[in-house]
Amino acid sequence: MAPTLYAHPFSSYCQKVLIALYENETPFTYRNLEDEGAGEELEALWLLKRFPVLVDDGRTVLESSVVIEHLGLYHPGPVRLVPEDARAALDVRTMDRFFDNYVMTPMQRIVADFMRRPEDRDRVGVAQARAMLDSAYGWLDGTMASRQWACGDGFTLADCSAAPSLFYADWVHEIDSAFSNVRAYRARLLKRPSVARTVDEARPYRHYFPPGAPDRD
Repeated sequence: MAPTLYAHPFSSYCQKVLIALYENETPFTYRNLEDEGAGEELEALWLLKRFPVLVDDGRTVLESSVVIEHLGLYHPGPVRLVPEDARAALDVRTMDRFFDNYVMTPMQRIVADFMRRPEDRDRVGVAQARAMLDSAYGWLDGTMASRQWACGDGFTLADCSAAPSLFYADWVHEIDSAFSNVRAYRARLLKRPSVARTVDEARPYRHYFPPGAPDRD
């Protein structure tokens, strides 16, 4: 039986899982949270109502990285997103955490601030988030100087994380031209068919982006 994914096309963490599914052409039932009843089903599965959530053979799987690893174990495909070699797998997981914690998190902090009333804005927190993104871009620029993908020549879990992270981060805090390796990596990601598909599927929802989506990408 195919697994069921509860997700929203515009969510960065949902896109991360969707990229993994599309990479391996894994059959699944897509419960778009815009669909009638999907939100209530999600809440019944996971009271915190965070997404994505995967249901597979009676098991509820939470957290995007864990969902992708679960898919690799129970629904493997031609693209191995977490290497079998334990040491190489650690490198992939490290880069995955880098994108989630040091690109995705500060990006979301900036976005969330736009949802506050002007008098409640967190100027200090936003400044810290922007500084974190600049530091992350700088570190990543050196790391990507000799790499095609996040961990070398193969597309992995880390790239599934990198794609939505860098996509949205560049919208709220543009990657400076000085970080040419990061800009080139982001461009390569956007050309990847699995990534391009998630971007296209999310286009109808761009009006949800609190700062306003730029007229590009």
